[in-house]
Amino acid sequence: MMKKKSISASKASLVFFLCQMISALDVPLDSKLLEELSQPPTITQQSPKDYIVDPRENIVIQCEAKGKPPPSFSWTRNGTHFDIDKDEQVTMKPNSGTLVINIMNGGKAEAYEGVYQCTARNERGAAISNNIVIRPSRSPLWTKEKLEPNQVREGDSLVLHCRPPVGLPPPIIFWMDNAFQRLPQSERVSQGLNGDLYFSNVQPEDTREDYICYARFNHTQTIQQKQPISVKVFSTKPVTERPPILLTPTGTTSNKVELRGNVLLLECIAAGLPTPVIRWIKEGGELPANRTFFENFKKTLKIIDVSEADSGNYKCIARNILGSTHHVISVTVKAAPYWITAPRNLVLSPGEDGTLICRANGNPKPSISWLANGVPIAIAPEDPSRKVDGDTIIFSAVQERSSAVYQCNASNEYGYLLANAFVNVLAEPPRILTPANKLYQVILDSPALIDCAYFGSPKPEIEWFKGVKGSILRGNEYVFHDNGTLEIPVAQKDSTGTYTCVARNELGKIQNEVQLEVKDPTMIIKQPEYKVIQRYGHVSFECIIKHDSTLIPTVIWLKDNDELPDDERFLVGKDNLTIMNVTDKDDGTYTCIVNTTLDSVSASAVLTVVAAPPTPAIIYARPNPPFDLELTGQLERSIELSWIPGDENNSPITSFVIEYEDGLHEPGVWHYQTEVPGSQTTVQLKLSPYVNYSFRVIAVNEIGRSQPSEPSEQYLTKSANPDENPSNVQGIGSEPDNLVITWESLKGFQSNGPGLQYKVSWRQKDVDDEWTSVVVANVSKYIVSGTPTFVPYEIKVQALNDLGYAPEPSEVIGHSGEDLPMVAPGNVQVHVINSTLAKVHWDPVPLKSVRGHLQGYKVYYWKVQSLSRRSKRHIEKKILTFRGNKTFGMLPGLEPYSSYKLNVRVVNGKGEGPASPDKVFKTPEGVPSSPSFLKITNPTLDSLTLEWGSPTHPNGVLISYILKFQPINNTHELGPLVEIRIPANESSLILKNLNYSTRYKFYFNAQTSVGSGSQITEEAVTIMDEGKMAMASRQVDIATQGWFIGLMCAVALLILILLIVCFIRRNKGGKYPVKEKEDAHADPEIQPMKEDDGTFGEYSDAEDHKPLKKGSRTPSDRTVKKEDSDDSLVDYGEGVNGQFNEDGSFIGQYSGKKEKEPAEGNESSEAPSPVNAMNSFV
Repeated sequence: MMKKKSISASKASLVFFLCQMISALDVPLDSKLLEELSQPPTITQQSPKDYIVDPRENIVIQCEAKGKPPPSFSWTRNGTHFDIDKDEQVTMKPNSGTLVINIMNGGKAEAYEGVYQCTARNERGAAISNNIVIRPSRSPLWTKEKLEPNQVREGDSLVLHCRPPVGLPPPIIFWMDNAFQRLPQSERVSQGLNGDLYFSNVQPEDTREDYICYARFNHTQTIQQKQPISVKVFSTKPVTERPPILLTPTGTTSNKVELRGNVLLLECIAAGLPTPVIRWIKEGGELPANRTFFENFKKTLKIIDVSEADSGNYKCIARNILGSTHHVISVTVKAAPYWITAPRNLVLSPGEDGTLICRANGNPKPSISWLANGVPIAIAPEDPSRKVDGDTIIFSAVQERSSAVYQCNASNEYGYLLANAFVNVLAEPPRILTPANKLYQVILDSPALIDCAYFGSPKPEIEWFKGVKGSILRGNEYVFHDNGTLEIPVAQKDSTGTYTCVARNELGKIQNEVQLEVKDPTMIIKQPEYKVIQRYGHVSFECIIKHDSTLIPTVIWLKDNDELPDDERFLVGKDNLTIMNVTDKDDGTYTCIVNTTLDSVSASAVLTVVAAPPTPAIIYARPNPPFDLELTGQLERSIELSWIPGDENNSPITSFVIEYEDGLHEPGVWHYQTEVPGSQTTVQLKLSPYVNYSFRVIAVNEIGRSQPSEPSEQYLTKSANPDENPSNVQGIGSEPDNLVITWESLKGFQSNGPGLQYKVSWRQKDVDDEWTSVVVANVSKYIVSGTPTFVPYEIKVQALNDLGYAPEPSEVIGHSGEDLPMVAPGNVQVHVINSTLAKVHWDPVPLKSVRGHLQGYKVYYWKVQSLSRRSKRHIEKKILTFRGNKTFGMLPGLEPYSSYKLNVRVVNGKGEGPASPDKVFKTPEGVPSSPSFLKITNPTLDSLTLEWGSPTHPNGVLISYILKFQPINNTHELGPLVEIRIPANESSLILKNLNYSTRYKFYFNAQTSVGSGSQITEEAVTIMDEGKMAMASRQVDIATQGWFIGLMCAVALLILILLIVCFIRRNKGGKYPVKEKEDAHADPEIQPMKEDDGTFGEYSDAEDHKPLKKGSRTPSDRTVKKEDSDDSLVDYGEGVNGQFNEDGSFIGQYSGKKEKEPAEGNESSEAPSPVNAMNSFV
């Protein structure tokens, strides 16, 4: 505890600093103790400052407080005492300060309007509540008014005024029609913040007689309705377009004051034709990206959680094709008081010092005033230990009468804060909270922690004694903790006994006795052994244990670290496990676990299941154990051991394993000594001093190990100085002001003699200092206290026994305890590489400020908000660790178009240092993900309807959607690609003027300013025209069939041969009466060829007038059907009456060609048929 100090007024700043360093008295969270200690009142629950109540229900004004003794309650109303006993409508709840005003049985809420304040008082002080302003809610009716119909010219602006009645709280306004349907709103028609309905320009469809304004009063659950308003729009042609003008606010400038932390709402609604578009900017700055939202079709600017930095000029600009107008709103952000440091309760002992600090901020700066027990401190009873210094009360050398509740009031014109904080001065004699005669049990050679939880004021001093008349415990074999706990690092048998804890302060003394018992450890003296068993045989694993007689052990068997199978073949005995009718699935590792209430040990063995031999002639098994062990040639450091091998059981012995037991130090525990080849039956063994040796031999063959032989006779070697020193010597501090020296203790046989001890030596490195040494026993740790923080030490630990010292040990370098780093990394910079990757840099902290082993730096970073979404999500911090003295690192996996924060901390072996100031950075936009879905519905002959969902991850501000589509024919060939750009606010599109019965493939993606995202594809088919279904399908089918293509090739070859024949016959000469032929055949046909000589015959008249067979001629629309004949040359001509002369010359060249007949019927929508293409071949 700090002593009382006398400090002059000129040193007030020093007093403030010293008081800041004082920590108040810690009170343990013990329920019985808390019930007994006196405590000033504390307000635990109260009604809100502005309390609007329902006038139809009882008024409940809450005031709950706790204290010891329980506080009494009183109330003031409008600054004067409120005597509730004189008002039969007012009652106070039992054991509470909560008031209930009975309105439902005749009281009127208006009669109880006012400002209420609750006081909770006991003998240690008085706490007060906030001023609670009670106001009943009001939902008045609309005043009756005569509403004239609105006659408006098409294109003009219109404002329908709502003017709701003034209610408490203000009502929520909305517009509906007679059918109680909300009136649709848009960029052209919208509701203002004042509830009026604004038309930027009216249209004929705005004509109606039921524009109704509704006011909903939520507190009373009532809705008031204004009389319907009639609007009639008359048209004039042409409608005159007009540039924008502002309907609200009026003028070019206005002012707005908003409070810190509130939501700032700015509104601009403009008239004009076409409908103006609103845009917002902040003059000389940027709109806060993560707190800015646009509502009401961008007519309302909304900034949440405003601060003083949001003050400034905000300009709204209304624009259409004819011009623009603007309005500047000057915003000033004020602030009601808010806490920087609220006063906290103080629990002090008599004579101690302390401070209450009350710091608040606001705009304007709030004034701070103090009250004591609800009375202004200037007129409160004087307390010589108290001094008020502005926002701080300094207490010096407090006494019990100094206990009180202090109130800090921070207020300005926009509000106030009130906080209660008590000063509780306790003078309490010591109390020990640990139960008397509590029994502690530990295992031999393990740490023992004996509790002595205490409380007292002033803080008691703790002393420990062993035994009824024992002396006070001191020395390095004990560790005394600040919470009263006594630690014995290595408990021995002689540690058993009664321990007495004594707590004393100037007000008294108390003691408590507890018991410590040190138990023998549990050991498995017969462990399960490796087994090889034939399938369907029986196997047994042993697990024989030795334990303290006062502990009850439980044995559990596991197979492959899991419970044993639920199988009746597994039989668990007292000290064994037997498996009957072994199968292949029983192969595995079996573990015996022995548990007591204080410790646990285990041992495992492997079971290998092998197939039964084909014949029982040869049985391979582990060898029988050796026998007749004999010791000869006894010397101080060596001895000769010989034995006779047992039966090798058809598998040659490959080696012998020799084990020893130290009956002096570790009886019952066998250690590996050496291994020799199977042909050897004698071995020279090296011995250590002061060991009582017994030996046994185990034979090994390919099947496994034999049972150990019977132990040899014992041989005790003579004592000697230790040959070696402890290993693994380390010096690592556990606290900033200590050095913990640890080492691995020597085994019993390494002691070489009785009285094993350790000489621990240390000195600070690089300082001209002498070695400091101490000799300890039965421990493997020594704590050096009072060291500087994290300095190097030279350390050595030397073994000694009753005969002398071990050789001089080697020195190791250790360090005293680390402390948390003091300095945060500075100059943290973030370089955003792309939308998902950033690089962070920082300056390394000075090595002196690390105060430990520098392990690296940790970067904490988290996403604050997506810049493309309004809602915040749960903050999940991520941590990246950079080892060593690295001063930069990469932050991968960032989300595009998001706001992030990060800080950097240096890390040593103790932990993390302070965080650097949060650094804010933003990732740029990226390309969006694919749209969440694309649906194609409502197919018609020439249109399809597309609907889509916005991308799940926009990764920026969407500027448009890109739609590409192309037709697919029956051969799966793609047609020309059409591209359409769609505004980002659309979610559906009707594609018109498409071909009927056509499959289209659609490619759809979203686009930000960075580029296009991944696309989503769909296919759809327009509806088929049944009238042309058959014709189109037949044409397509013929043109794409392999047999038809082959036929066309054959016809072409035939025509080529005919032409060659014609030219050959013509070259032979001869004249033919062409004119006569033409006269004789006015409408000639190509004549058939005679089969015998290849000449052309004449068509008969009868043949000319026969009706054509189905498919014998091409139809008039020049298309070829599937069934059409393909052996007439006329079908492949140019459509003229061509014929050949007798010599094969083609005379059609002299005849006039017929005009091409117009197509009849419906044309095919498919590509031209290969048959039609052949029409120009001849």
